[in-house]
Amino acid sequence: MSTDAFIPPARPVIDDQDIDAAVRVLRSGMVVQGPEVEAFEAEFSKVVDGRHCVAVNSGTSALHLSLSALGIGPGDEVVVPSFTFAASGNAVRLVGATPVFVDVDPRTFTLDPDAVRAAVGPRTAGIMPVHLYGLPADMTQIQQIADEHGLAVLEDAAQAHAARWDDVPVGAIGNAGCFSFYPTKNMHSLEGGMITTGDAQVARTLRLLRNQGMEARYANEIVGHNVRLTDVAAAIGRTQLTRLETWTEQRRANAATLSAGLADVAGITTPLVPEQARHVYHQYTIRIADGRRDAVQAHLREQQIGSAAYYPTPVHRLPAFLDEDGKPTVELPHTEEVALEVLSLPVYPGLTDDELSRVVEGVRGAVSAA
Repeated sequence: MSTDAFIPPARPVIDDQDIDAAVRVLRSGMVVQGPEVEAFEAEFSKVVDGRHCVAVNSGTSALHLSLSALGIGPGDEVVVPSFTFAASGNAVRLVGATPVFVDVDPRTFTLDPDAVRAAVGPRTAGIMPVHLYGLPADMTQIQQIADEHGLAVLEDAAQAHAARWDDVPVGAIGNAGCFSFYPTKNMHSLEGGMITTGDAQVARTLRLLRNQGMEARYANEIVGHNVRLTDVAAAIGRTQLTRLETWTEQRRANAATLSAGLADVAGITTPLVPEQARHVYHQYTIRIADGRRDAVQAHLREQQIGSAAYYPTPVHRLPAFLDEDGKPTVELPHTEEVALEVLSLPVYPGLTDDELSRVVEGVRGAVSAA
């Protein structure tokens, strides 16, 4: 076991700016439904080319409400990757629709447009591309398929704050986009989410849905939820947002260092970034061939280097999505393959040159030893 200090796989930032912002709101007495949420929405709008922004209490709530606001519900199908966090599929089920799981491109881990096209049927109402690990899905082809068939596109951008495709920010391409502000994301509000849309009516519907179906107090217009973001959380989100671009460039620089250091290691594949994409590296994820992923991870742990496998069980294999006989409803060979091979390494802002060197040398040694 190494005597070096442990390098965690993720390291959330909560500093004096965030603490001061939270205390300021707490002292104000306006901790919910005050001015901070509206200010956060206006400021985040600049990240998504001026789209309407609606803050909610989590990324999952963002997905759930967006599907509802786009009119997707019972009888509808939504094409979604299985190689993602369960929230993507859960949200489809929560509105009574059916997730149709399709395969990913094993080079990028994002939706395979050919698989999407093959999955479109008479009940298909939408496509949910997931910008996994901070890399945008191929939005050119996905939007083309959606336009051809009159489908809604809901971007799951929970891991992709400030990522871009063809120089357009994610969250500003489809009918709606959903971001998460969980503590390990590229920016956070402790907990929270944001929905972005170019449609003013959809934005109004979202505001009704998040607040018991009302904009004016006691003037309930529709059946809604209670998934508001608190002003304390919004205040933290505002301070985090001011540092997002700096942190993004630090992540990208750290990723470049890792890729340079691991480029010649046989048996691993470093992240592929299409020329149209700006990758923001929520995770720096490599593939490890020949069934050695778990052995490599164990060796890194011995060297006090954290890592994580996102996601070891594809969503279509989770119990809630199996058929009545307890079996998967679809075969997704690329998804199954990458789920056994992916390993995410530390890439977050604040990593020192020494820590990055330790990660590189640790991986090189682990692959040789596995």
